[in-house]
Amino acid sequence: MTAATPNLPSQYDPATAEAKWQQLWEANAVFKADPNNPGEPYCIVIPPPNVTGSLHMGHAFEHSLIDVLVRYHRMLGRNTLWLPGTDHASIAVSTILDKELKAQRKKRQDVGREAYLERAWEWKEESGGTIVGQLRRLGLSVDWSRERFTLDEGLSDAVLEAFIKLYDEKLIYRGKYLVNWCPATQSAVSDLEVENQEVNGHLWHFRYPLTDGSGFVEVATTRPETMLGDTAVAVNPNDDRYQSFVGKTLTLPLVGRQIPIIADEYVDSTFGTGCVKVTPAHDPNDFEMGKRHNLPFINIMNKDGSLNENAGVFQGQDRFVARKNVVAQLDAEGFLVKIEDYKHTVPYSDRGKVPVEPLLSTQWFVKIRPMADQTLAFLDQQQSPAFIPDRWTKVYRDWLVSLRDWCISRQLWWGHQIPAWYAVNETGGEIRDNTPFVVARNEAEAKEKAIAQFGADVQLVQDPDVLDTWFSSGLWPFSTLGWPEQTADLARYYPTTTLVTGFDIIFFWVARMTMMAGHFTGQMPFQTVYIHGLVRDENNKKMSKSSNNGIDPLLLINKYGTDALRYTLIREVAGAGQDIRLEYNRKTDESATVEASRNFTNKLWNASRFVLMNLGSGEWGVGSGENQLPSHNSLELADRWILSRFHQVTQQTRDAIDNFGLGEAAKGLYEFIWGDFCDWYIELVKPRLQGEAAESKQTVQQVLVFVLEGILKLLHPFTPHITEEIWHTLTQAGDDRYLALQPYPEKDSSLIDIELEQQFELLIGTIRTIRNLRAEAEIKPAVKVTAILQTESDREQQILTAGQAYIKELAKVETLTITTINDATQVDTDASQAIAGVVGTVQVVIPLAGVVDLEAQRTKIERDLKRIEAEVQALSGRLGNPGFVNKAPADVVEGARATLAEAEKQAEILRDRLGKL
Repeated sequence: MTAATPNLPSQYDPATAEAKWQQLWEANAVFKADPNNPGEPYCIVIPPPNVTGSLHMGHAFEHSLIDVLVRYHRMLGRNTLWLPGTDHASIAVSTILDKELKAQRKKRQDVGREAYLERAWEWKEESGGTIVGQLRRLGLSVDWSRERFTLDEGLSDAVLEAFIKLYDEKLIYRGKYLVNWCPATQSAVSDLEVENQEVNGHLWHFRYPLTDGSGFVEVATTRPETMLGDTAVAVNPNDDRYQSFVGKTLTLPLVGRQIPIIADEYVDSTFGTGCVKVTPAHDPNDFEMGKRHNLPFINIMNKDGSLNENAGVFQGQDRFVARKNVVAQLDAEGFLVKIEDYKHTVPYSDRGKVPVEPLLSTQWFVKIRPMADQTLAFLDQQQSPAFIPDRWTKVYRDWLVSLRDWCISRQLWWGHQIPAWYAVNETGGEIRDNTPFVVARNEAEAKEKAIAQFGADVQLVQDPDVLDTWFSSGLWPFSTLGWPEQTADLARYYPTTTLVTGFDIIFFWVARMTMMAGHFTGQMPFQTVYIHGLVRDENNKKMSKSSNNGIDPLLLINKYGTDALRYTLIREVAGAGQDIRLEYNRKTDESATVEASRNFTNKLWNASRFVLMNLGSGEWGVGSGENQLPSHNSLELADRWILSRFHQVTQQTRDAIDNFGLGEAAKGLYEFIWGDFCDWYIELVKPRLQGEAAESKQTVQQVLVFVLEGILKLLHPFTPHITEEIWHTLTQAGDDRYLALQPYPEKDSSLIDIELEQQFELLIGTIRTIRNLRAEAEIKPAVKVTAILQTESDREQQILTAGQAYIKELAKVETLTITTINDATQVDTDASQAIAGVVGTVQVVIPLAGVVDLEAQRTKIERDLKRIEAEVQALSGRLGNPGFVNKAPADVVEGARATLAEAEKQAEILRDRLGKL
């Protein structure tokens, strides 16, 4: 950098700077990956947000974490690819379109599949890019040229290939099984899309009479309406109470159907009456008993949650309306024994937000056990992938062990249509459970297969269902890189390096990706899975739409800037996997924690302005690798200290990021930049910058430039926009050079001096103590004081003597005396006319005679103390009154307690100051 060093504007404008750099990074393909470039690959594929979504705090948190990792490894010189994309979100898009049709008094069947899908793609083009535009506001260093969508041509080809391979290997099959049915979306949902909620319900007890009239058995249920589909009652074969009943029949109330009493080990004889009603078509456990005992499977439910013709007089009633009516009818006919309050778990559809209904349905399934076992082998034999924190490894393993076959068909139209064609003319034009079918890549191939298989030219109809969205998402780490084609990207960047995701998606997504990847590529799709926590609100509650306590990140970005929000979210992470808490005032859209980060960026901006304004003329070679430090002999005490601290922090930051301690790294940088560099080093060297000693001034300038540029590099992954802005001004770099592509700082061990840093802690502590004593004594800033430093340690005396110029300058000391406590020549100071403090083993004494009016100060403190003590007494009496505590609103009582605590603290401080006087 030459003499014409431009300065920064007086104030930092995040909106302007962030928009500028986001546009320049993308326009100049700064983050475009090239598989032919050198460097060890580092690849992350973005966890694809739903195309229907908008940016929420969870996205902001997760993507900020990822961007720190990606920018850091790029600056380390790795061949870095962060690949973006979105998920087609079958259920969410279908819900939007179906609502639009409902407003027109139509259903999807009324417009037809082709027109419906045209609407879906139109919606995607018009509104589906919202989330992508919002992600750009976060300044993510992704390669937008590689953006993918789970319904794009390449990913659709990958889905087709995966389905056919699994089908040919007999790992995909079609069968009639009990599935989780969502009446709201009228589609099957997987076990992973079911959220168990604890509810306050009831347990109904009914009598089922023996057909021979010799008595009855009593059963209990939480779903009375399902009794209409009962085909047996089961007891434990070892239950002496019912051994004589096994083999007899009961007459099912309201229905009149005779059903057997069976014996099955599944029944818990200690629960309820020990008799269990068996409804094979509407309960997973009953389904298994039904298969074991060859029971009829009677479905009483329509797909919209109403009862069908098998429900008799209750046909057409909604399931919850039918529940009340069935109970009323059983009561009227004398079969109801009692109703108990009962807290139990009810499975809800994650998308439909209604209780799911176990429903007997013909669906497509993946045989999961072979794939899960292969994935377990990777985990147990190769410890792949590695989970951070490690405690999630057991959760992941346990999940793989317990997985059941995966229902992959969804009764929707938006998505990947199942590549199966049915010979409908064999079944009268209707797709039935036993309709013959072929699986093929397209209709022409299906036609060839059908002719070969059925021996005639048959009429074919493609299966109307689509695949579960998680099927395509399970292929994401390798399909986005070109699989099944052997592309350069796949060869270079797969397996990917790290997956960053929340713990709540281990089962939805992580396990499916590892199973699919293990099967199709023979490798785990990522080396490491970094599990982050949740974003919690000011009351420590999880942010969610259902709780209505979410915060729109764009509100905070518009108010404080992207960098401030990113830095807040990262800095608040206490450790890997830990939740973070975000303070927020919903009335004013203000956040104290984000404001603190904005203040930090302003502090950096102002410090950078100071450095630039004090460089003057000179050849600094900033950013070109030529900004070398002066010789060690020309470095003064403060210079050597800040350089030691810089290289210590450099290594600490690298170690923290390497071990996924991103919050720890952010905190360390905050303390170093704000404290060591801005508050101490810059203040310590101001006299040298303003002095006449040219060599000393030039040394300071070189050190300032070196450390400032290093700070910008260290901080860049966390706050990319402001650091890029300052760096370009500092270096006068052209459009072909970016801070984002500069090498990350490395530690220079030769410049680290631990002993010097410890010595400086004593100097800083001494300065801080003198400043605090001045404040307590209310000494005006312009007034210089006399200070006496007393210590028993010769070493401490040497340190204080070496740094006395710094103490005098920063603590406004005119006369400084440094002595040992037992030195007979020490200054004789009247203790009643001085104020004292201690730092380490050093006693700091400031004589006050002639500096402040001690009597006036004592009188003022006594007056303030009397007032505060009166306030404490009044508040204590109020809070000691049960009438106030029990009757006043909770927030008023809590406010009074907080005010009392603050008043007591103020009184304690005043007493301490009075004692020192």
